[in-house]
Amino acid sequence: ATEVRCQEKTRGGLCYEVILGEPEVKSTPPKRTISPQNKNMSVQDIEEKLRAAEERRQQLESSKIAALSAKMLKIEEASRKKDEQTCQFITATREALEQKMETHLGKREAYITDLKTKLKDHIENVEKTRLSLEQQTDEVKTAIEEKMKTASAQRDENIKKMLERLREHEEQVTKVRASNMEKFQQLESTIQEKLELAQSRREHLEQEQKEKLRNHNTRPVEIKQTEETRKTEYSAQIETKLSTAEQNREKELQKKLEAAKKYNERLLEVKQSIETVEDTRRSEKTMQIETKLTAAEQKREKELQKKLENIKKNEKRAETVRQNKANILANQTASSG
Repeated sequence: ATEVRCQEKTRGGLCYEVILGEPEVKSTPPKRTISPQNKNMSVQDIEEKLRAAEERRQQLESSKIAALSAKMLKIEEASRKKDEQTCQFITATREALEQKMETHLGKREAYITDLKTKLKDHIENVEKTRLSLEQQTDEVKTAIEEKMKTASAQRDENIKKMLERLREHEEQVTKVRASNMEKFQQLESTIQEKLELAQSRREHLEQEQKEKLRNHNTRPVEIKQTEETRKTEYSAQIETKLSTAEQNREKELQKKLEAAKKYNERLLEVKQSIETVEDTRRSEKTMQIETKLTAAEQKREKELQKKLENIKKNEKRAETVRQNKANILANQTASSG
């Protein structure tokens, strides 16, 4: 008997298995033998009965053949329908899988193109950032160079100003020295004049005293002693004044020279401090720029590696999906065959 097994409904249609059985022949029930009424039958009667039996047998065979042919037609139609359904299911599944593969390939290509565009954009952005960083570094370098130039120019100007001040100070010192020398000369001239006046007065007094001595001839020894004491005191006072003036002049000159030396030392210290500060600033700025560039390069390499790993993973997934679909198609074709 025909059986239908494994009936499954899918998106493409209906899947089932038809098992064909052997044709069943309906056995006619045995007829009861009718005892002949007349035992004495003729040959013609016997032939007629045989003919009738032969006709009945032929009718039975023809009816059986017709039933078998009808069953075979039904079986052929069922197998044809089954083949048509299987073909339709295979074509539908194949078309669906092809559409899925096409959509997947389209999506994969779109995803890959999107990733490529994103990578291009990222690389362009990285290149732009690198160029901007290089431009910034160049600008910083130019600014530093300009600042260094301006600082060197200012330093030169300051040094020139300091040298001019030193020259002015030296000129003032020379002027002060000249004025002091003039004052000393004037003092010497005034002292000389005073000494001359004192000498003239002393001579005049001596003459007067001599005249008095001549006139009176009294106390000559006391007058001489008083004159000598006056002379010694006056000369001692003049010498002390000259020595104090010379000492004061030397002290002032030493103070001015020490101030000039200190000023020069301060200038040298300021120059050295400016140079050290400029060197440290240059080194710090260069180190900062180098660290920024290295960090940006490392970040760019890490992002590129991550994106390449994601692309490889997506390609592996697409390959596994392809293999799975190919295996499914092979299994379906094998089961249908």
